[in-house]
Amino acid sequence: MSNEQPKTKLDTQPIALFPLGHGLFPDGLLALQLFEVRYLSMIKKVLKGDLSFGVVRLVQGAEVAKPGQEEVFETLGTMAEVIVHHQPQPGLIQIRCRGTERFRVQSAERDKTGLWMAEVNLLPGDQPEGIPSHLQPAANHLGRVIADLQKQGLDQADMPILPPYRLDESGWVANRWAEILPLSPQQKQVLLAMESPLGRLATLRDWVGELFQD
Repeated sequence: MSNEQPKTKLDTQPIALFPLGHGLFPDGLLALQLFEVRYLSMIKKVLKGDLSFGVVRLVQGAEVAKPGQEEVFETLGTMAEVIVHHQPQPGLIQIRCRGTERFRVQSAERDKTGLWMAEVNLLPGDQPEGIPSHLQPAANHLGRVIADLQKQGLDQADMPILPPYRLDESGWVANRWAEILPLSPQQKQVLLAMESPLGRLATLRDWVGELFQD
């Protein structure tokens, strides 16, 4: 487990929080169906450009609010950018989001609808870092996964991995495997918190050695 503490940008900014049972990685894809009043109100503001939101992993509680239930979540999360939205019926909005910057929560409180509002510090993104030869098989395997999905004739909108496919960057490759592999939520959170892209990929090698064998 990494003891790294990500460096923060100095300024804080207000955002809405969306606690989920799993986290979101930068450049990752997240599909959500929104029907709770707090999130329907939130997404209308987001789509107007009046509010930003981010995903944090739930440590205690459920994704759908229940009376008297306490919600506890990680303080490290990832901003989400809506790339597609659709309202199939009143009271239901479906969205697809891309993960962008990581953030750390400095303070949080609920508004009258039950929506968590927070002051957060945005964290620096991964610097492009190549993949050393002993970790290259992880990129090769991921490239084959993407090629197999493309051969299935999936529309770009239905692909579970968003382009551009940066198979030459250790951070991007590590993040995609962190999403795909059946890791525990705690393991995924450890990877999300790691500042070093190479360290993230090397940790995956330690956990799932077969990925690194051609």
